[in-house]
Amino acid sequence: MVVPLVGSADVARARALVEAQGLRWEPAGLDDVVGVFEGGELVATGARAGGVLKLVAIDEDHRSGGLLGEVVGELVRLGLAAGHDGLFVFTKPEHAGSFEALAFRLLAATARVALLEHGGRFEAWLERCRPLRRPGDAAAVVMNCNPFTLGHRHLVEEAARRCETLYLFVVEEDRSAFPFEARRRLVREGTADLPNVVVVDTGPYAVSAVTFPAYFLGGADDAARAQMELDLTLFGARIAPAFGIRRRFAGTEPYCETTRAYNEAMKRTLPPLGVELVEVERLARGGAAVSASAVRAALARDDVAALAALVPPTTLAYLLSDEGRAVRARLAGGTGRHA
Repeated sequence: MVVPLVGSADVARARALVEAQGLRWEPAGLDDVVGVFEGGELVATGARAGGVLKLVAIDEDHRSGGLLGEVVGELVRLGLAAGHDGLFVFTKPEHAGSFEALAFRLLAATARVALLEHGGRFEAWLERCRPLRRPGDAAAVVMNCNPFTLGHRHLVEEAARRCETLYLFVVEEDRSAFPFEARRRLVREGTADLPNVVVVDTGPYAVSAVTFPAYFLGGADDAARAQMELDLTLFGARIAPAFGIRRRFAGTEPYCETTRAYNEAMKRTLPPLGVELVEVERLARGGAAVSASAVRAALARDDVAALAALVPPTTLAYLLSDEGRAVRARLAGGTGRHA
């Protein structure tokens, strides 16, 4: 019987079981931790953080039974009850088949990690995007735009003039200083005069808490690099073919370690999947690259003159509006993440 693990002693047992399987215990953001006991010993465990199932571990002497199905089934039930219409799980590639037998579908896999989904949301997302697709030579940029700056505009212009259709994927994950709805609106307003630019929401399938949580946390350690490779494999193997994308454009990165490592991962991961990476030199003002972090810093110090030199008129109007002032108030205590 699968039971919730809520006491510190039971959670410590779960951690020991997870680490005994060579997995890293990640307690942050867990909504549920469950387990199965036999003879007073914890023999199976798993956890849920939002829509992601994680920390699934079965004692080696109990893997021949149905414990994996029991634990995963309970986590799926809890996730659906919490309102998630799709659930994801990370696992080692050699274990992907076990999850496929439990109605998960493989989205992407690298040499180190596999990502699977329960609920068919990826196909539904592709179907929603179908009306946006255009024939001909296509390229892509993927941007958070926190908020949309003249630097972003420069990259979009450079990419758009080199292809028939440029799909501008806006990161949908709502972990940035500027909410997704505002970021998407500013991108649309800031590129409205470019007829071959098509703005697309990423869903949870690019630079998200599912595919690349380290983007929002910072750092470029080994775990972050594994996430980068998985995120890019999903883009190159599944998203790019669906849109006919053969090139992905990105700006050079002089400041952020995480984004710079992501650019290097693109160089390694995308070309073998048929997607060329094209780096564009960042737009500079006053000897420094124009960045969203510079905009957020100017907002925090209420420097309107600096803002006017960094963002398009559409973004500036938003920043000076009542809605923008609310964001400015949130930024008063720090600059936040991420470009």
